[in-house]
Amino acid sequence: MAVQISKDLLRTQFVGKNLNEVITPTAVLDLAKVEANCKLMLEAAQRLQLSWRAHIKTHKTEELTRLQVGDKSSSPVNLIVSTIIEAEKLVPLLKEYRDKGRKINVLYSFPLYESCLDRLAHVSAELGSGALSVMIDHVDQVPLLASLTSKSGGNPPLVFLKVNVGSNRAGVIPGTPESNALIDKLLASEEAGSSVLLGVYSHAGHSYAARKDWEAMGILGQEFEALKKVAEVARDKRAPGKDPLVLSVGATPTATTIQHPDLASTNGATNGDSTNGDSTNGVKGTSSNGADILTAVPTSHLKSLLKTLKASNFTLEVHAGVYPTLDVQQLAAHARDLSLLNSSMIGISIMADVASVYPARGPDNATEALVNAGSIALGREPCQEPDGKRYSAWGLVMPWGVLADTQPAPGADFPEVHGGWQVAKISQEHGVLRWIGRKEDEVPLSVGQRVRIWPNHSCIASAGHAYYLVVDSRNAGREDEIIDVWPKWNGW
Repeated sequence: MAVQISKDLLRTQFVGKNLNEVITPTAVLDLAKVEANCKLMLEAAQRLQLSWRAHIKTHKTEELTRLQVGDKSSSPVNLIVSTIIEAEKLVPLLKEYRDKGRKINVLYSFPLYESCLDRLAHVSAELGSGALSVMIDHVDQVPLLASLTSKSGGNPPLVFLKVNVGSNRAGVIPGTPESNALIDKLLASEEAGSSVLLGVYSHAGHSYAARKDWEAMGILGQEFEALKKVAEVARDKRAPGKDPLVLSVGATPTATTIQHPDLASTNGATNGDSTNGDSTNGVKGTSSNGADILTAVPTSHLKSLLKTLKASNFTLEVHAGVYPTLDVQQLAAHARDLSLLNSSMIGISIMADVASVYPARGPDNATEALVNAGSIALGREPCQEPDGKRYSAWGLVMPWGVLADTQPAPGADFPEVHGGWQVAKISQEHGVLRWIGRKEDEVPLSVGQRVRIWPNHSCIASAGHAYYLVVDSRNAGREDEIIDVWPKWNGW
């Protein structure tokens, strides 16, 4: 648990001020950008008739959750949380949507363990039958489902069987004895009334290592195919008359590839070759667990696969979490082409002050500068670099303020090409910026100057901040004026 700051007090303190008038380090969100990113995702899922489940772990706020599900929509509200406090804080919002006639469901995305049962049971009791989902990836977790049902007042939880599709973080491997034994245990739990098998779930974390435009689309197809293998076993053993099993796939790189312009429908038709990375020739690479990855995949293949899965009586669901804010890691992954994924779409930045400047202190006499944002403010997570450390910094300085026209932004060749001011070193509270590039091109920094930094991983960077200062770049001439403050649901 954690103490939550009053939004009213924060608004009184900050709204109407300029970013140059507030304390640093602080996290800033651009409303225009997060709204646009959420809209793209909702439109793509609707266009392809896919169920949508939004992960809120990146931001942990009510306000951005509303954008992720479409506040005025009538579609189901399916959410994912990574901490129990997120689920608890979502209860009033979910009740609001439920009272407006929207179907609600929240998934706790960590395999079930005993100490979480009481709090999850309270969430289930508050929201009612069918509103809580949990994740299972080991047979010894299954007995906890009966306890959760009892503690919640008789609401059996919906269950996702977690499948390992290559990231090796959690889940069972398809086709293994462990997978088959878990299916049997979950079906027995369902027959006993202790749970309801909702479907199978995967997270393709290894897709973050993709580096070619639309490469992650191939991993998305592999996710669906791996889940189909597990779901078919469960479906064939399951008692008749049950709802179709859900195949839930995603990570921001894979899920957002459904925004490809050639994926206008899932009728299996081919729209011809695309200039946006569509190809009929798949070039194979290797994932972290040795599985083949297609580095160029035709959209027609994914369209045909979606059509087949729907015809097999499965419900298809995509999920993602980082996509509203984006970050440097997402730019490095190149899940989409520049028209749908570029630095101008990053909605989060960490603002910091330049406290000191050290001429010629860095390698090759590069200038370095000290900022008051270290690992606590920025996170300490590197971008995955499968081909070596082409980019090894901890964040990129954003073109903003006096650097608006001089600080280079990452482009089509990032992360292989990465110049300008970058966070070269970090410790707890200290961040060291270093100029990367030709000495004669260096843009000077001065003591007292304020910078905004795009973090490598917005989820980790956000965790160090209690709230977001919200600006809106659509407000011409007032782009740096704070229009709102969004408190975060930090803690566990």
